[in-house]
Amino acid sequence: MTRAGARRWWALGAIVLAVLAITLDVTVLTVALPTLAGALKASESELQWFVTAYTLALVAGMLPAGLVGDRYGRKAVMVAALLLFAAGSTGCAFAPDPTVFIVARVALGLAGAAIIVMALSVITVLFDEAERPRAIGIWGAANFVGLPLGPILGGWMLTHVPWGWIFLMNVPVALLALLAVAALVPESRSAERPGIDALGVLLSSAGLVAVMYGVVEAGDKGWGDSSATAPGFAGLAVLAAFVLWERRLAGQPGGQPLIDLSLFRSRSFTWGVVLTAFGVFGLFGPMFALPQYFQAIMGLDPQGSGLRLLPVIAGLLVGAVPADRVAARLGAKVAVAAGFAVVVAGLALGTMMTARSGDAFIGAWTFVAGAGAGLGFATAASTALVELSAERSGVGSALLQAIIKLGPAFGASILGSVLNSTYQSQVAVAALPAQTAAAVKESVFGGIAVARQLGSPQLLASVRASFAAGIDDAIRVAAIVAVAGVALALVFLPAHRRVAQPSEAPQAQTGQASVG
Repeated sequence: MTRAGARRWWALGAIVLAVLAITLDVTVLTVALPTLAGALKASESELQWFVTAYTLALVAGMLPAGLVGDRYGRKAVMVAALLLFAAGSTGCAFAPDPTVFIVARVALGLAGAAIIVMALSVITVLFDEAERPRAIGIWGAANFVGLPLGPILGGWMLTHVPWGWIFLMNVPVALLALLAVAALVPESRSAERPGIDALGVLLSSAGLVAVMYGVVEAGDKGWGDSSATAPGFAGLAVLAAFVLWERRLAGQPGGQPLIDLSLFRSRSFTWGVVLTAFGVFGLFGPMFALPQYFQAIMGLDPQGSGLRLLPVIAGLLVGAVPADRVAARLGAKVAVAAGFAVVVAGLALGTMMTARSGDAFIGAWTFVAGAGAGLGFATAASTALVELSAERSGVGSALLQAIIKLGPAFGASILGSVLNSTYQSQVAVAALPAQTAAAVKESVFGGIAVARQLGSPQLLASVRASFAAGIDDAIRVAAIVAVAGVALALVFLPAHRRVAQPSEAPQAQTGQASVG
């Protein structure tokens, strides 16, 4: 391997470290909410905004971050974002009240958007089409490693040190990533600076935020609640207006739209993006329900719950890291379809889960589903990214990431609704007073608390069995989505991915990759 080639992979290590900082922050909050409620005297609404403010800022910031990176320099944007991320983490750690904490979470969301988008954008510039699938596989693995690591570290730290340290631990990771990026990642930008499509930025950000907010609200209040779904439909209307505006701008002499809509003429890009979102939805929907199963049904603490997510992470690593070699041998079409087929097999096993299922069975099916998702996710993402020119890699990567980030939200909301519907319809509350029955139906944790207060083993068994049945139904829906992924990959993805020639190896300051 040449010195330039080796430095590219070291640069990827710096990018992976930056991505790990983001995933740690996302997952650590899940175990900290009960502690934050007491420490900051936060209401239920404020606790929801601790999560929602970050998510909305993350989605809103992606396309603008991609544009700024293409225009002013992707390395510069990543360095600035890492500094903002360290500052936001410090703000969370020392927040005196919920308002300051929410402001700090918004800063973290904006920083996270820029880091996530620039990570993919820099990978697109650094690596040619032959190397890119492996780089994407490693990037994907980094995304997943933080998922169990956050709850495990967070659970341990909340037991042994003040709560602020769960955010302060992000600071050295972010600063180390900053030093590595500054030293190893070359600067790159578009050779011709893209124009600032102010209306496009406004419409795209507002539309994505409204859709995300609507999905979050629908998951909380139910998809039949018009006040919850109205923002989502309004967001879709705004996004439709955004597309019309972009088409109009593209048709004007000298027009510089935010998004190059011609990308969607490529089957590789369009279906690579769609199938990546399908993979995220199909796997992460059930994964959001499993921690509840571990804590409510198995009686584990947050740290034990995080440890039991390790098999799915191991599966994701096993599937994602060799994805480039599988795709090179079989072609992207077959590799993605095979990945989704393995997900179907794992989820089919998962539908057999009961309230008595043990660690070995749960670990087995989550490992299989994770391995399939890793293969399908990494291959579908690289199939989309291979169509991005280095000129617009920032905005193109931002578009891919924005769609991917909607996948978990839709998965958690839709599959959560399926789970709740089954749980509420099956749990035995007919003999209970109306107020007590409502408390049981509110959540599995409420049902277990009521059963223990009443000293009713029959109600306790019904709560656990009903919740397990709800998870099974949610997994069945996810499996149907994965089956659709197999069909879509076989029908729409190109049979073979174009391989870059050595003469196509890019140079950095022209928007192409060079690290020599």
